Amino acid sequence: MKRAALLLILALLAPSAAAGPWRAEEGNVSGWQLMSPAERVEHQRRLRGFTRYEDCRAYQEAHHAEMAARAGAAGVVLTPRAQTACDQLRARGRLK
Repeated sequence: MKRAALLLILALLAPSAAAGPWRAEEGNVSGWQLMSPAERVEHQRRLRGFTRYEDCRAYQEAHHAEMAARAGAAGVVLTPRAQTACDQLRARGRLK
């Protein structure tokens, strides 16, 4: 009986553990190629630190504006993302 309960618990936890924490990477950060490695780390740290969706979105809008300005100066066209990091974090239950 204990083994069955343990297996059930592990089965319930597996999907969330497999997903892991949200990770900033080229495919999900607007302007990734325009950021330094230190900026990328800081960006991920800040996004993971938010608890409220509204705060996350306010930061993200400012970040997107800065990346758009950098892209314009560099002659780069940024590809819009289908889903924002804040939306991804909210879907995972990390933001309220």
